[in-house]
Amino acid sequence: MSSDAGEPVTSQARGFADTRSTAVTVRVGVCLGVAVAVCMATGLISHLVQHPQPWFWWPTRPVWLYRVTQGLHVISGIAAIPLLVVKLWSVWPKLFARPLIGGVTRQLERLSILVLVGSMIFQLSTGLLNIAQWYVFGFFFPPAHFAMAWVALGAVAVHIGVKLPVIRRALGEPIGPADVAGGGAVGTARRNVLIGAAAATALATVATAGQTVPWLKRLSVLAPRSGDGPQGVPVNRTALAAGVSRAARSPDYRLTVVGPSTTRSFTLAELHAMPQSTRQLPIACVEGWSVDAEWTGVVLADLVATVGGSPKSDVRMISLEPPGPYSRTTLPARHTADSATLIALQLNGEQLDLDHGYPCRLIAPTRPGVLQTKWLTRLEVIGE
Repeated sequence: MSSDAGEPVTSQARGFADTRSTAVTVRVGVCLGVAVAVCMATGLISHLVQHPQPWFWWPTRPVWLYRVTQGLHVISGIAAIPLLVVKLWSVWPKLFARPLIGGVTRQLERLSILVLVGSMIFQLSTGLLNIAQWYVFGFFFPPAHFAMAWVALGAVAVHIGVKLPVIRRALGEPIGPADVAGGGAVGTARRNVLIGAAAATALATVATAGQTVPWLKRLSVLAPRSGDGPQGVPVNRTALAAGVSRAARSPDYRLTVVGPSTTRSFTLAELHAMPQSTRQLPIACVEGWSVDAEWTGVVLADLVATVGGSPKSDVRMISLEPPGPYSRTTLPARHTADSATLIALQLNGEQLDLDHGYPCRLIAPTRPGVLQTKWLTRLEVIGE
């Protein structure tokens, strides 16, 4: 009786272990690799847009380009989370296989896996916290996330290099060992794991992607940004948090424009009296959310021309906000020259809300929201 009772348990345990096969691990790993590659490439684009290098060129058209690249960055990062969980589940017993220490080669292999797993968990967890703007960690997110991305990329490259023969062999084999007894059941179980991983990934994506993809908005119940906010546009940083409420409302407010030949100061009434342009432009933030909006204001190139500046010039944007990481930004010349780049005075047909940058703000195509400087007080034309 004991052997009869014990046999089913042993078979079930063996069957459960069989679902954690190389065939499952490799297939989930390929999907995870694609998600990580997309996330890394689009994240690098965002970094270069915010911290441009002399060789980097970023266009102003199409106006929705940054919306797509950064949306893909966040979507692929979220999709990678369930894939990473399933992959770790599939290899978990192997992490404790004997010998635990082994020789130098085995120690190096385990160290590389530790770096890979640690860097991936760090990237995905801090990225998830960032899109929710919940900064429980004690470091500045952008440089830490950027630096660790290269560690993760290197770890992935080493892992693929070491495991490439195993990966190629596993991809060429069927999911289930049909040539042995019970192979059909094992194959079904493994396929169910893959189907479950795909379903979890799809669910995580749909539940959050609506902050980037408008037609998924009603389904994205976990999206941190719904699109609701003053004038139908979300707000990341309020005027109160920025400490600009009094200065922005002051009757003495002036927008100072500094050019190569002269300096001019404009009252809000004078800005409104200038020729106005209306553009439909998305505002897209690094957290992945984006919203289409109608912006009305003065074309930046027209303001630059009033002080003798050239549209081929970079322009430094200075906010009423005290000096900080994004209160001083530089707009590249190609954006300065673009007729869609505005010093916006209205949003969706109404005067700018204080939290959206009243009395005036920058809005330019294909720029991260964090670089669309609010509460402008000074523009400085830089060279030509």
